[in-house]
Amino acid sequence: MAQERLHFDGWIGAVGTASGTRLVWGHWPRSPFGAFSDVMIEHPDGERGLLAPSRRIAEFVADTYVFERVEVVPVEVRRDGNRWHVGAGPLVLDLVTGSRTALGRLLRVVPAPLARSRTWAAVCDVPARLLPGVRTLGRAGPDRREWYGARDLHRVRAATAMLDGQDLGGLAPVDPPVTFGFGSAPRSPSVVRVTSTVEIAGAPRHRPTSTG
Repeated sequence: MAQERLHFDGWIGAVGTASGTRLVWGHWPRSPFGAFSDVMIEHPDGERGLLAPSRRIAEFVADTYVFERVEVVPVEVRRDGNRWHVGAGPLVLDLVTGSRTALGRLLRVVPAPLARSRTWAAVCDVPARLLPGVRTLGRAGPDRREWYGARDLHRVRAATAMLDGQDLGGLAPVDPPVTFGFGSAPRSPSVVRVTSTVEIAGAPRHRPTSTG
């Protein structure tokens, strides 16, 4: 069966909050869809939501991960030095990152072609599994595989988040792990420079209906 590989190059950030809500956002300056950002939300009761900037992107992401609710809303991610701002419909998230970690300095030397390699992702998956929920490759839906190549890492030092006008509370670990796909973000709130590759075999079997 024919396979298609789609590469997404950018950043993934993940934070937990005192309320128990966990937030994962992606900022993709380079992708098959052009530049875009999206946000995934997992509530304390386990409900998972996606905030995406267009129906096309919402459908693609919902075919790759699992959500109970999908909304199409304006999504904006801005970076000013070590400060990030994420605005997505009902969500406003501001965070401050620390200096590059020791692991981040090692990841900086990974060449872009190697970061796209499934073999490299398989090698990295072995130590990644020492962290609860963290994986670098796996199945993403019934017809696709995905793998990640991390190329930088910064811890999050501070964050504030408002959802539907409610303060989500102070910064907390990403715990329990998020369950959108085959793996979670690291438990320690962080921003990771990453290349994500999605390999699709054949046509998607279904496309969930988006709201918004």
